[in-house]
Amino acid sequence: MTLRLYDTATRSVRDFVPLTPGQVGIYQCGLTVQSSPHIGHLRSGINYDILRRWLLHTNFEVTLVRNVTDIDDKILDKSVASGRPFWALAYENRLALDASYRALNVLPPTYEPLATGHIPEMHELITELVERGRAYPAAGGSGDVYFSVPSYPEYGALSGQDPDDMRPPTDGGEPDKRDYRDFALWKGAKADEPKDAAWPSPWGRGRPGWHIECSAMVRRYLGAEFDIHGGGLDLTFPHHENELAQSRSAGLPFARYWVHNALLNLGEAKMSKSLGNVIDLAAVQAMGIRPVELRYYMGTPHYRSRIDYSDEALREAAVAYRRVEGFVKRAAEVVGPGRPKDVPPSFAAAMNDDLNTSAALAVVHDTIREGNTALAAGDEAGIRGALTAVRAMLGVLGLDPFDAAWRGKEDKADLKPVVDALVKLALEQRAQARTRKDWAAADAVRDQLKNAGVQVEDTPAGPRWTVGEQH
Repeated sequence: MTLRLYDTATRSVRDFVPLTPGQVGIYQCGLTVQSSPHIGHLRSGINYDILRRWLLHTNFEVTLVRNVTDIDDKILDKSVASGRPFWALAYENRLALDASYRALNVLPPTYEPLATGHIPEMHELITELVERGRAYPAAGGSGDVYFSVPSYPEYGALSGQDPDDMRPPTDGGEPDKRDYRDFALWKGAKADEPKDAAWPSPWGRGRPGWHIECSAMVRRYLGAEFDIHGGGLDLTFPHHENELAQSRSAGLPFARYWVHNALLNLGEAKMSKSLGNVIDLAAVQAMGIRPVELRYYMGTPHYRSRIDYSDEALREAAVAYRRVEGFVKRAAEVVGPGRPKDVPPSFAAAMNDDLNTSAALAVVHDTIREGNTALAAGDEAGIRGALTAVRAMLGVLGLDPFDAAWRGKEDKADLKPVVDALVKLALEQRAQARTRKDWAAADAVRDQLKNAGVQVEDTPAGPRWTVGEQH
């Protein structure tokens, strides 16, 4: 079976044929780290992780590049407002982003380049565009360099925009542009921006424009032509349109397929820090929702389907995942966890149909029903077959309960209230023994707790217990 993907550029579902047999190069537009991530940001990471896992499952070698934009207008604005260095702000938010991806079992990218680490590559690409007559330094001496949109006749084809319908800004825009649709490749240093947010260049000190960053990093890590480029649907215009224009204008074939995931909305608008309508991973966990359940909620709808967030829908998804998890654990108690094998043909057909995770999930639930029937009948062969198939399918979706990424966190989270309750019960028994002056029984309880790794310290406020050695 051949994987078919919806290509934004052709607005059609096409057979996926990689540039090099058996190998796939993917560039996923990462985040601009002006703030900590919300769950709307994280959907794209989950969707691309599922694409990558499916390609790996079908024996492709995958190189996935996911960049980090760590220099940008918004980052600099927040740097000035907070009085913190722009790089410190970006680094802090990048760490929060990495932690969120790890919590959601998103595989780390093959490469994760920073925009600020690739300034020379950007200079090289901008110079090529100027020499080809596709870009120009601003005449006013600002140090800005612009891409000439009229020089690229195919501009607008990716996003379906008609350049003739684009209207000039009402405030007069940037007077140094030859055409109001032109966009910045390099931005000259400004007096009101941090002094350390500028680099030397052939056009004077300054910093890169947003779009040139990705084109330069793509060429550095994936070459002139590669397989899949994409990210959130909101990046199609202007970001990806501008990337395509400047890369093609430099003679690069660039992406062969454009794959975009739909957004996660709160109400009628996408989640946005600027709109103040965001929910982050910590807020979800405070609701009692585990990261694996959030991944189930965001990863199982079709990637091109908009998700309209609600607390109720998230809780329903959590309950649904717990049923899946319950079957896996019950079956494993009977026949052992086993080793996941290949997925059922119907699951493979769904995944090859433009990553139809909704249809794939239906196969998971059908197989679980068969497994529950086998459990009721005591049919170990049927249990084992259903369990290995379900675990293989969940592995593709990043949801296998026995995945080490979940077990390390979930087991501790599940056991904490149990341990709390058991230690509390033991301490109550010890207190009762002390009240009746049965010192031997009290000491026996304390020794049993110590042997289990629980240290008890008597304080004026009552007994205090810790796990491990006392200090």
